[in-house]
Amino acid sequence: MRVIAGTARGIVLTAPRGRATRPITDRVKETLFAILADRVPAARAIDLYAGSGAIGIEALSRGAMSVDFVERDRSALAAVRGNLERTHLSTSAGVHGDDVERFLATANGAWSLAFLDPPYEGRDMVTALLALRPHLEPGAMVVVKHFWRTEIPAVDGLAPVRQRRFGETMLTFLEVDAR
Repeated sequence: MRVIAGTARGIVLTAPRGRATRPITDRVKETLFAILADRVPAARAIDLYAGSGAIGIEALSRGAMSVDFVERDRSALAAVRGNLERTHLSTSAGVHGDDVERFLATANGAWSLAFLDPPYEGRDMVTALLALRPHLEPGAMVVVKHFWRTEIPAVDGLAPVRQRRFGETMLTFLEVDAR
């Protein structure tokens, strides 16, 4: 696993040991950022269920203004911090060791780009999406990485705009609608 493009291009990232996290493959990451393209530079992003931080770090490397990483697993948090130091991107990052819903309940500010990669066995994403929705800027994009058979719940104010499947992995893109 490596950073594909931008200021940290080519730097190898580490992932926590074990099966608790599922690092994103380079192929999925390349497609994700090709789709997001001009949404990334100057974005204020959040990487929920951050794991190794690979998605948020890729966004920072490609010009995102800032990324908040939220992860509760200690070994994953250590991987995020190590990867941020290795890529020299830690000054634009906030690392939060907390449960996603608890973090969002007390968060202030607005994000223009959000990444969610919840555990596949935790099928209830609606709580996280409902908690995230008030913190999103108008026109913000939310990307959910999930098991391809898991349906993304409908959330008022978030409209599905695109999906891409890679084997068992699905990327679902939701956009904040004007309602």
